[in-house]
Amino acid sequence: MTLPLFGLAAGAMALLGAIALIIYRSRTAPSERERRWRHRIALLGRTGDAMLTDTHGDLIYYSYSVNGVPYSNAQDIGTLRALIPADANLMIGPISHKYMPRDPGNSVVVCETWSGLRLKPKSASDPVDSTPSRSD
Repeated sequence: MTLPLFGLAAGAMALLGAIALIIYRSRTAPSERERRWRHRIALLGRTGDAMLTDTHGDLIYYSYSVNGVPYSNAQDIGTLRALIPADANLMIGPISHKYMPRDPGNSVVVCETWSGLRLKPKSASDPVDSTPSRSD
């Protein structure tokens, strides 16, 4: 007789725990959940090569492949605008990204603690080597 009561009590405790978790998670602001998600990927994710293909407003679009499977993603960088150059054309091209190994579609290019952007030189006319050449 005590075994069914124990099972009922354990089920009730599990239900209460699930309700408490739902309430706790719903109290977290969406921007904070997004920041935690980016931080988790930057901390635990694998690094790979990607291609930044377009920027539009606060979105950056990039594509990559993992184990031969192609992926195309977009990341909202609105809250990270201070970490991004003002001229979006400097970002187009090869970049790095971090992704979760169990879910390669879950990836980021930039977060508060890591950036995969590879900035191009400001102009093609900038001298590469400023030392004068010597002719004999």
